[in-house]
Amino acid sequence: MTEHQLHLRAPGNWINDPNGFIYYKGKYHLFYQYFPYAPAWATMHWGHAISSDLVNWTHQEIALYPSKYWDKNGCFSGSAVQENGKLYIYYTGVRYEEITKEDIHHCVNEQFESSQMMITSNDGIHFDNFKDKKLIIPPIVDASLGHRTHTRDPKVWKSEDYYYMVLGSTLDEKKGILLFYRSSDKENWEYLNSYESEDPSFGWMWECPDLYQTEEGWVVCLSPMGFLKDGDKEQNHAICAEAEFDEQTGTLKMAETYQFADYGLDLYAPQSTLDEEGRRVVVGWMRMPRPVSDEKPWIGMMCTPRVAELRDHHIYYRMHPNVEKAFTKEISQVEELEAGKPYQLKIALDDGESLSLGGYEIYRKGNKIGTNREKVYEGITNCRLSFETPELRENARLNILVDRNLVEVYVNDGEYVISNIVYDLKEDISLPEGKKFILKQMCN
Repeated sequence: MTEHQLHLRAPGNWINDPNGFIYYKGKYHLFYQYFPYAPAWATMHWGHAISSDLVNWTHQEIALYPSKYWDKNGCFSGSAVQENGKLYIYYTGVRYEEITKEDIHHCVNEQFESSQMMITSNDGIHFDNFKDKKLIIPPIVDASLGHRTHTRDPKVWKSEDYYYMVLGSTLDEKKGILLFYRSSDKENWEYLNSYESEDPSFGWMWECPDLYQTEEGWVVCLSPMGFLKDGDKEQNHAICAEAEFDEQTGTLKMAETYQFADYGLDLYAPQSTLDEEGRRVVVGWMRMPRPVSDEKPWIGMMCTPRVAELRDHHIYYRMHPNVEKAFTKEISQVEELEAGKPYQLKIALDDGESLSLGGYEIYRKGNKIGTNREKVYEGITNCRLSFETPELRENARLNILVDRNLVEVYVNDGEYVISNIVYDLKEDISLPEGKKFILKQMCN
């Protein structure tokens, strides 16, 4: 089976959203939206990868695929929980009402309906797509509640005697909304409440919601569609914010201020789980504008897992300790780096300083960190090339991971992160003269 180190990527063809991320029976399971026949979005399946350490990943057989009336045209995103050794998967099933006659993998003018479904597994590997799928929430017909087409991506968690579910939806394709449900048996769900923002700029539909507790409070994550006006285009981006949530009533209050989940703006649809130490860990899909033309073309990959923490009303996304520990080979000179292998660079930048990693530029201007990928994004149009953090709370300490198609810049131990997809990275490295740095590489 295909294995990947550091960054889980498509085993060929297409992947997008992380799904069903969970630590189960001593292994990390990460499912993902998958089209196995071409490097393009189409009829969604669930791919599946397993890791013992969040660094080394092995792809498994396809876990979910269309097999029922309700999911005949796709198994959209969802999540996983476990109880008594059994794995419960929740996802959105899609049924097209009119298909494109020359391409059965696409519908006409988004004429489809969405249902919420579940399937179970006793080992996390084997799923009976024909006998075990169940419809748990049918398509919404009350337009004042949500949307028949655009209601999806169930995130489920347990708290005391109940299981809770949050769904992303829209009101009349004009305003995003979250829908909350509750269940005592994981199968029969009752509507509990909803939340919508009073800010009209928060996108027309809220995809891939996530809601979780940290030591200092609740955090809510959304991927609003049409959230950011980027020139003439409306872009979908992942945001997060501190929140208050009453589980008994399903009442959510979201802070007025928000953060991007990642300031490189390539990351989308992040999903969290608890790791084996009880830390809240987040993984997100890194969107790619074109396939990588290897022996088997592929498109789509995941960022490195990050530990989410709320501190002083700010959400930190710290590099997971397992990722940090994976870089064991110390390099004294940049010329000693082994070509083609991921590496880690730690360095602090003063105002006005910059560095170049194979053509990818990182700089400090005032109290912000910025990046520019123009030299490693050639031929790609209508995409942002430069990015920057908000004002930093402290000095600019950088912990940078460089891989073939992805650079992740952790600033001040996760105060902000800038992650950028890149193409055709060169081998040369240029650092500020006389600057101290720590350079490491993976050994295997």
